[in-house]
Amino acid sequence: MLRRLAILVVALAIIAFAVFWFITTPATVAASTLPAYTPDLANGRTMFFAGGCAACHAVPDQEDKTRLGGGLALKSPFGTFYAPNISPHPSDGIGAWNEANFVTAMWKGTSPGGSHYYPAFPYPSYQRMKLDDIRDLFAYLKTLPPVAGKVRDHDLPLQFRLRRLVGVWKFLFLDGRPLAPDPRKSAQWNRGAYLVNGPGHCAECHSPRNLLGGIIESQRFAGGPDPEGGDGFVPNITQAGIGKYSERDIERILESGDTPDGDSVGGAMARVVANSSKLPAEDRAAMAAYVKSLPPVAGPKPPSK
Repeated sequence: MLRRLAILVVALAIIAFAVFWFITTPATVAASTLPAYTPDLANGRTMFFAGGCAACHAVPDQEDKTRLGGGLALKSPFGTFYAPNISPHPSDGIGAWNEANFVTAMWKGTSPGGSHYYPAFPYPSYQRMKLDDIRDLFAYLKTLPPVAGKVRDHDLPLQFRLRRLVGVWKFLFLDGRPLAPDPRKSAQWNRGAYLVNGPGHCAECHSPRNLLGGIIESQRFAGGPDPEGGDGFVPNITQAGIGKYSERDIERILESGDTPDGDSVGGAMARVVANSSKLPAEDRAAMAAYVKSLPPVAGPKPPSK
């Protein structure tokens, strides 16, 4: 009886390990699945600013925001992440990557070496991006100056250094679905929905998260504690939080950072505005139209001042 029980335990352990290994295997996009394509650099530049790439990847404290040598420290409840070098440097950046490597990183959160990226890289939002937009962005990044220098390793507790475990997180929170347009809405609204939920990855900061770090979908865009810690609080951008703002008010914030009450945004949002201000005016208007349409959702209460 004990022998049978031992065999059963071993068999269950092997099955459990096989399931774990299967669901945590990093997903990739094969180069053979990408059809022939001629990149549109102008659209790539738009995606660059829509995605706020320079906000995290530009070398800190340098005025030239096209030098994407990385190094910005991104604090989180799980440790401190350091934005990598994504300049076209052949060894320190992504200069040796091919299109499939880049699409895989953006859609699947997997490195060219076959390991999981941590979701501090907002691929849960980038997975919504259109293939052509990602390819255009990659082509545009290749036109920027190469920057030498590797970024230091992330500063994480031991239990979070096992990247294979990120596969479990992806299994729970990464669905791989593109963002489908809503035929009941206008072209402007759909463009705004795409920019906000895809390249703009606005929900990544403006939503509360559960204990595993996944967005609480029922409170999407309803604000929450600053992911970088401290006493900061990211505002609710549904109508429960900014219901008094007009579409033009929201456009103005994205253009200049100025709020309707005479104040201006700061912190990470100031870095966002440095990018959104360079978008075509019609894209800022589309984003404003979408944000203004968000139904009111009650989010976590900010700490009392």
